[in-house]
Amino acid sequence: MIQTRLSSKGQVVIPKPIRDALGLQAGTPFRVRLQEQAIVLEPVRTSPIDTLYGKYSGTDLLTKLETEHQREIRNETPVRP
Repeated sequence: MIQTRLSSKGQVVIPKPIRDALGLQAGTPFRVRLQEQAIVLEPVRTSPIDTLYGKYSGTDLLTKLETEHQREIRNETPVRP
């Protein structure tokens, strides 16, 4: 069993083997709850969709793709049988 301590600021360090096993990184949000006499920390997992939501707002990706596609069409030489 791995032990850790509570700091004077109320912080607990999650030992590296546990962070690595769960893929936890700095900034990972947690749900904290009491279960009988135990403190339970559950990492909040966000879906990839939630992570990307709004990331490209204000970017006109479709116009760039359409322009590139039209340029490719113009540059293609027709294949004649």
